[in-house]
Amino acid sequence: MQWHRVSAPVRILSAFTVLLSLAAPLRAQTVDDGIMLAKHDLFTGNLYVHDSWTKYWEGALERENGNIGTLTTQTNIWYANYGVTDRLNVIGMVPLVWTRASQGVLRGQKGLQDLTIAAKYNVLEKQRTPIGALRVIGVLSAGLPMTDYTADFYPLSLGSNSRKISGRGTVFLNTARGLYVNGSTSYSWRGNVTLDRPYFYTDDELVFSNEVPMPDVFDYTSSVGYMNNGLMTGLTFAQQWTRGGGDIRRQDMPFVSNRMNFSKIGGMIMAPIPKLRDLKVHVAYAYTLNGRNVGRATTVTTGILYHFNGRGSTP
Repeated sequence: MQWHRVSAPVRILSAFTVLLSLAAPLRAQTVDDGIMLAKHDLFTGNLYVHDSWTKYWEGALERENGNIGTLTTQTNIWYANYGVTDRLNVIGMVPLVWTRASQGVLRGQKGLQDLTIAAKYNVLEKQRTPIGALRVIGVLSAGLPMTDYTADFYPLSLGSNSRKISGRGTVFLNTARGLYVNGSTSYSWRGNVTLDRPYFYTDDELVFSNEVPMPDVFDYTSSVGYMNNGLMTGLTFAQQWTRGGGDIRRQDMPFVSNRMNFSKIGGMIMAPIPKLRDLKVHVAYAYTLNGRNVGRATTVTTGILYHFNGRGSTP
């Protein structure tokens, strides 16, 4: 199926699914929380993310499209976090993504997306403050496409096919009663995307080049919750701003460098299985409150994770 044969509204709606597929709050020893693994501990498992929506924002205008119905992205993520030392953790994620439209002629795609590798370092820790234990964490991460998928075929594409480097800072406060507050912010630098054509049109400008500059991305996440004896719950608010990029024109196709902003709320629970406390069940939910050039998505994450205790401790 050729790109120009697909109707413009269908192309518009389809583009955002992959971008939002990983937006559910993936808590518990991840890049944006304040939890650290002990030396030689391994926390690993599989997460399944189901993301769907029927409404989207074309620029600031919210609309629907009956030609596509409900657009769904499913993502299966292998996740691992290893404690190199008590203060340094290394995290890896490998997502397998596939998309589907409930109506119309659009065919989904399936394949490996982008490998993420992150180093998470405990910069500062104070076990005793007037309000609880305080921890400050820095994270450096990189994203690398694992396959040579085509970014310009965006409704069917697995992602932007752009290399990424991110810096993140997190502040985590945990009280003696198990209540916690977590705040995290990051800035991501994205590499250029190479198209299979010598020109493109975006932000009211025709450019004769196959190299597309990708705007940087800023985001922050804040959460409150309870954590004790292997049980972890939380409520989350997250926002993302793209530092540049144009809007989708009315009835036009999306483009890889479009501005994509959103605000989300969500919740999660991770609980140990009785008599198998190192085996944990993870469930999370997220909903897009508002956005620009994105879908009003509902995202559900489920997973099974296992904690290999290097020194017999439970995080």
